[in-house]
Amino acid sequence: MRERITQLAARLMAEGGIDDFALAKRKAARQLGAADTRHLPNNSEIEQALHDYHALYQHDEQRDRLRALREQAVRVMRELAPFDPHLTGSVLAGTATRYSDINLMLFTDSPKEVEMFLLNRKLPFKPSEKRYRFSNSVRPVPVLTLTGSGDANVNAAIFSTADRKCAPLSPVDGRAMDKARVAQVESILASDT
Repeated sequence: MRERITQLAARLMAEGGIDDFALAKRKAARQLGAADTRHLPNNSEIEQALHDYHALYQHDEQRDRLRALREQAVRVMRELAPFDPHLTGSVLAGTATRYSDINLMLFTDSPKEVEMFLLNRKLPFKPSEKRYRFSNSVRPVPVLTLTGSGDANVNAAIFSTADRKCAPLSPVDGRAMDKARVAQVESILASDT
């Protein structure tokens, strides 16, 4: 049953636009009639199943979509260069779906500085907040969603400069979140050609 939940959760994420692992697990368990949800798969298992699903059923679409998302990320990262942008999440990990947003981490000691930067360039954005888990705390972080920067929305989480050395924990495996600067993303794009 655990394997069936894993596979269905991955399919729901790939085809249904679900980007929350817990929601995908609960929905898959409910659809399969699994009453006992204490033994649900972990996020790493679902992420691996998502990689496998893309390889089997969406290989060409996934490759093209991932390339387009990474190219858009590079363009936005170059524009946001004063804030040392880092790409994170599914676009970096290679599990992005057709519904995925691009997730960036920006670093500054004044979140208002980023807002002013975007306003001066007439780049539309929506402010919000997201909770990030660190090794010994959970804290809210301001997020600006850039809506006019390409096909996908870009979620720019604004961290303090002190957070460069202390990455938040990944919701997938609980370790420090993987992140990449623009040169690293360009290198990934170059190696995919």
